[in-house]
Amino acid sequence: MAVALRSNANITFQCAFHVVWCPKYRRRVIGGRMEERLKQLIREVVEEKGAWLVELETMPDHVHLLVEVDPQYGVHKLVKAIKGRSSRVLREEFPWLRSKLPTLWTNSYFVATVGGAPLSVIKRYVEQQKAR
Repeated sequence: MAVALRSNANITFQCAFHVVWCPKYRRRVIGGRMEERLKQLIREVVEEKGAWLVELETMPDHVHLLVEVDPQYGVHKLVKAIKGRSSRVLREEFPWLRSKLPTLWTNSYFVATVGGAPLSVIKRYVEQQKAR
């Protein structure tokens, strides 16, 4: 699977990113119904922001996202939107999160472009995280 050439009114681009972030204090809170709702929220935000979800996987203490983003929008805005909405909604729907954590996510995250590696290799890596 190759990164697709995308375009908007001004530019043609090929921008794929591997993004990883963790709950506050690296707490192992992602699982069960909360995990499924988190994945649903991530898919919704990615679609609303005009990005393209390639792969998504969660672990009890972190999230892996492989996504293509319009460079004029920026990966930082996408991550901020995902973390912001998911924190607010999940803490409303799962009150036990509020008692465990002052905020759901840390302020930091990891992001790397995947232009140097075939997208299929990164996709397989993200898919295989659960098996580790």
